[in-house]
Amino acid sequence: MAKIPVIEQCTVSYKENKHFLVDRLEVYLEQNKNLVFPHRHNFYHMVLFLAGGGSHEIDFKEYAVERGQVYVMGPGQVHSWMFQGEMKGFIVNFDIDYFKTLLVQQDYVERLGIFSSLTESVFVLDEYQLREIINLFSQLLELNDRMTTDLQRTLLLFILLKLDQAYAPSLEGKSLDYHLVLIKNFLALLDQHFKELHLPKEYAELLFVTPNHLNAVCKEYMGLQAGEVIRNRILLEAKRLLILPDWTISQVSYELNFNDNSYFTKFFKKIAGITPEEFRRSQWK
Repeated sequence: MAKIPVIEQCTVSYKENKHFLVDRLEVYLEQNKNLVFPHRHNFYHMVLFLAGGGSHEIDFKEYAVERGQVYVMGPGQVHSWMFQGEMKGFIVNFDIDYFKTLLVQQDYVERLGIFSSLTESVFVLDEYQLREIINLFSQLLELNDRMTTDLQRTLLLFILLKLDQAYAPSLEGKSLDYHLVLIKNFLALLDQHFKELHLPKEYAELLFVTPNHLNAVCKEYMGLQAGEVIRNRILLEAKRLLILPDWTISQVSYELNFNDNSYFTKFFKKIAGITPEEFRRSQWK
């Protein structure tokens, strides 16, 4: 069966270091000018736009390019771009093990808010933030040889933390307390188990809380009930699978552990407002 292409770090890296790449966006686009079709990465990917137009799409949502916009993606997300004009900016790619020798907590980076698969990691920096981040990216670009690997890792981690801080408007005024930790743990479990676990009570049990408590915390931090968060994650994966030309709707239904195709179709239409077949046709225009 055909699949959405998974782009590996080594295939888009034109420099000696195949685990990390930082460059001007315009240089990267020239080196990878054919990379315009929908695809996934097996690495982390980050772009800062400074000039240019057009749009880019992440997990079926389109975003217009604007100055100061940042997007951050983790492995597995589907995206494409349709740029216009003279593009300017910075791009960073790094593989999943890039920070392995630096961090005690191996999942520290993937647990940052900017890498959550259920939040929109597309945001615009204000002018003060933008000047600071441009300076940091410029410094990172200067550290381009193997002798500076540890400096690269440290500076990139600092940039990620600064972006995570700038990205936090939805958490404004909320303390980084036990409830926020609970949400992050819930989302991490959901990414691992959404195919087989479809009920809030199943996640609540894994988190050692009651379903009512999980619902209340989700409502406070995400504006959604836990069940809605779960259904949105299943819907996202369904969309990712439905754009595969050789997958039937029945195969998608089976992959996501629905009892039958009819139930999957009802589930999809209730949340998306259209049937799986209608969604598929809209993507294949």
